[in-house]
Amino acid sequence: QVRLAQSGGGVVQTGESLRLSCASSVSIYSANVWSWYRQTLGKQRELVASLTIIPNSDDRTNYADYAKGRFTISKDAAKNTLYLQMDSLKPDDTALYWCHFKNTDLEVWGQGTSVTVLR
Repeated sequence: QVRLAQSGGGVVQTGESLRLSCASSVSIYSANVWSWYRQTLGKQRELVASLTIIPNSDDRTNYADYAKGRFTISKDAAKNTLYLQMDSLKPDDTALYWCHFKNTDLEVWGQGTSVTVLR
């Protein structure tokens, strides 16, 4: 059974940084795609960034336009942990953030973590 435990959210000022973590109970290579999603008040959940694990090749990353240049998705295979480094945070980044595990058989969501960016 795959369990994802998120940490790292909080309240920061505009321009500051946060790093979200998503610790997996199984090997990080058990997924084909790891992702971060977020949902702001009144909006649908949206994809922030994804990391596709490609055998014998470099991971492929993808970002929402608003995340490009500010957010970085990465993994630490030794710790079975996914990260989202968020820099230059803006009030519009205030949201609930979830990590997401996907392979051909299964999709699992983290429990969600709140990020609040003050003006």
